[in-house]
Amino acid sequence: MEVCVDSVISAINAESGGAIRVELCANLSEGGTTPTTGMLKTIKKYVKIPVFVMLRPRGGDFLYSKEEIEVMKMEVVDLKLSGADGFVFGFLQEDGKIDKQLCSKFLELVKPLPATFHRAIDMTSDILQALDDVVDLGFQRVLTSGGSSTALEGLPMIQQMVERAGQRICIMPGGGISSGNLERILNGSGAREFHGSARAAIPSRMEYRKEGISMGISLCPPEFSVKVTDKVKVQKLVQQGHSIKR
Repeated sequence: MEVCVDSVISAINAESGGAIRVELCANLSEGGTTPTTGMLKTIKKYVKIPVFVMLRPRGGDFLYSKEEIEVMKMEVVDLKLSGADGFVFGFLQEDGKIDKQLCSKFLELVKPLPATFHRAIDMTSDILQALDDVVDLGFQRVLTSGGSSTALEGLPMIQQMVERAGQRICIMPGGGISSGNLERILNGSGAREFHGSARAAIPSRMEYRKEGISMGISLCPPEFSVKVTDKVKVQKLVQQGHSIKR
């Protein structure tokens, strides 16, 4: 199990629960963006499992301006120096196809570290052709919900992707995975790895709580509640995954 995390305690809990790797992001509510080097350095002090870092300058689509590309290039340098064990990214063209030229440039930049192509593949115009492109480019792994909002909804396509990929690349389902659907997703797809956040809300330690004001947009999470990866949830998912015969 790979666990996506956005805090030090979540990374610690993921490792304690048995995760084999963490994907470090900021802004999980937007699907994940590039984290800070300070967060990465601190997490590397507390966990020994690999920490793959999201490379995404903002939420929204995966078509980036030259300025955004410049930002990401600089971040690769800083994140490698800060201890990243791998990178997670994906770039698309206006027509919904993989931007092979840009992906190739960043694969060169992140070397010798491995790279995962993230759920940008779910936004492509032809997901199976996109998978072939990602394989040819040299990514080691693809994170996907099968072109749907959740891995369960996209299960038929994930199965096709696993069959098409063979041994060429690892297909890692992700998106809404829980203990209630993990067995169905793994059995139905044949995937060997899976991705999830396994988060739970914990109350804020604030004693004084001012009502009627929020530090984010109107649909943001409650101000006095924090979501972190739950060690017990990770343990349950890991044990469940190991028990499934594939």
